[in-house]
Amino acid sequence: MKTIMKSITIMTVFICLSSMAATQTFGTGADMKHVTPISKILTSPDQFLDKSVTVKGTIIGVCKKRGCWVKLASDQQFQTLRIKVRDGDMVFPFNSKGKTAYATGQLTAIELDKNRTIAYLENLAKEAKEPFDASSVKEGMTIYQLTPIGVTIVD
Repeated sequence: MKTIMKSITIMTVFICLSSMAATQTFGTGADMKHVTPISKILTSPDQFLDKSVTVKGTIIGVCKKRGCWVKLASDQQFQTLRIKVRDGDMVFPFNSKGKTAYATGQLTAIELDKNRTIAYLENLAKEAKEPFDASSVKEGMTIYQLTPIGVTIVD
């Protein structure tokens, strides 16, 4: 009987520790009660600029150098939103790909002129190991990203 009780106690402790490790909080943590779909933000970004917003998505990319950004998949196929902090403010784990993240912060717009757009798209193509034709770029573009005050990553 003692052995069974010991086993149950050990299993209970293990389950509790496992569930605690399943959530990681950065900064203030995210406001997971008020989530706006990424697709809604990207459809009308001007409505959300410089306002506090919370998004949710699967992490599909993490900064390999310093863990200073994660890329979230949208609720709509082929849409993504980058969550970016200053180097060292938060360090997102490299092994968080595939996990769900909630991020609360401000949406910002980054205006790129034509030359910076070419460099940006060229870099994306290089990372994806895809060909890139710079002559296909006719004008600059705007990139939207979220600057978080809090992020929560769950398994």
